[in-house]
Amino acid sequence: MLMAIGAIIAGLVLLVWSADKFVEGAAATAKHLGMPTLLIGMVIIGFGTSAPELAVSAMAASDGNPGLALGNGYGSNITNIALIVGLTAIIAPIAVHSQVIRKELPLLLVLTLIAGAQLLDGELSRLDGWVLLGVFAAVMGWSIYQGYQGKEDPLAGDTETEMIAHPMPLKSAIIWLVVGLVLLIVSSRILVWGAVTIAQSLGISDLIIGLTIVAIGTSLPELASALAAVKKNEHDLILGNILGSGIFNTLAVVGLAAAIEPLSVAPEVLYRDWTLMFGLTLALLVMGFGLTGWRKLISRVDGALLLLVYVGYTGYLFSTMAVS
Repeated sequence: MLMAIGAIIAGLVLLVWSADKFVEGAAATAKHLGMPTLLIGMVIIGFGTSAPELAVSAMAASDGNPGLALGNGYGSNITNIALIVGLTAIIAPIAVHSQVIRKELPLLLVLTLIAGAQLLDGELSRLDGWVLLGVFAAVMGWSIYQGYQGKEDPLAGDTETEMIAHPMPLKSAIIWLVVGLVLLIVSSRILVWGAVTIAQSLGISDLIIGLTIVAIGTSLPELASALAAVKKNEHDLILGNILGSGIFNTLAVVGLAAAIEPLSVAPEVLYRDWTLMFGLTLALLVMGFGLTGWRKLISRVDGALLLLVYVGYTGYLFSTMAVS
């Protein structure tokens, strides 16, 4: 048991560090290759922070632990909105300026509905997985098209500021890209082994482990990015990272896991976890726009409500662990 706990801690630390280096290397490499700044912020940085979720879920699915893969994907979305946005908004209210984010919020809501429809039959087949990956490819294509339009957007300005503040030579960027990717794979293997071992030792489902410990751990890059952005008053980077990660988790993380190994879905995943994920996404949309469309602000009160929901949900999950 102690070795498994040590594996989780070591795996999470290495996972977060390697993901950070992977994203830095990927963003710098893309910049050297002439990719538009807006596209780097939307795709590489926003989606890149979900690299831990992708690595862990793919590894879990290939090892025959589908509950851990699904719990990690959905649990990360819940953690990102309820914990990270909630905590960040309490520190400083989040203004919603970016036109990209105003489009991505409704998109994430629609994608969450598609994901929920796939759960109705109690499983995620390989076909379901490939459908999710196909939709992800379409969304990526749309993002690339939008990025190459060259329109002014606050998210592009925030990303440009970050790129200028932390320049990286092409050779160093490629090295960190490769090193980060390799360590992502190694650390995810260590983390999955530790999580599965603890779940088996305590007699609890790997779904619960995925929704709690693993989801929180793999969401640490988003938390670090959000806290760094709030200090610099870069509000669009905060939501850009969270929404990009949400789209990535819903489509690519769960889709890849199902494509590797069909996932059996327990009823509570639909009525408990997916319902909360959908409700939080809808709440974020209402908080960002308001019912009249005039608000465009996620306030401290909103943040406190989101954080309260997260504490209640996590507390409930841990109580079910204690009962079992």
